[in-house]
Amino acid sequence: METAERFREAVEKGELEALGALFAEDIRLYSPVKFTPFEGRPMVLGLFGVLLRTFEDFRYVGDFEGTAETSGDGEAARSAILVFRATVNGKEIHGIDLLQFDEAGLIKEFTVMVRPQSAVHALGQAVLEGLVADGLAPRAVGD
Repeated sequence: METAERFREAVEKGELEALGALFAEDIRLYSPVKFTPFEGRPMVLGLFGVLLRTFEDFRYVGDFEGTAETSGDGEAARSAILVFRATVNGKEIHGIDLLQFDEAGLIKEFTVMVRPQSAVHALGQAVLEGLVADGLAPRAVGD
């Protein structure tokens, strides 16, 4: 089974351990709500723990495969796009996950794009609250 298929199955089943086995140690995740990437397997797994709790009615609805230039090194890498739909705090989200693989077939870069802007805002708020609750991000000053 290809990495993208195993990734999709692990997300749909909410299996963090299975996801961790698919990530390169130095994975970078580019989020629609944060300018700099989340870096490293522990941080990305922590983020996925929050995402799996945050998304409601999450489902993949399509996929594409090919190659694309990575952000980290600018090299073309085997890539897969998974199209998804979900709800966060009552906001319908349409999005894509761009998975890019290293030579060993592990996910080395992961980019998430979502629309509409109101859903991006709702997702950002919910994820930040989850990261703070899990001790993965500092609490805002004054909280």
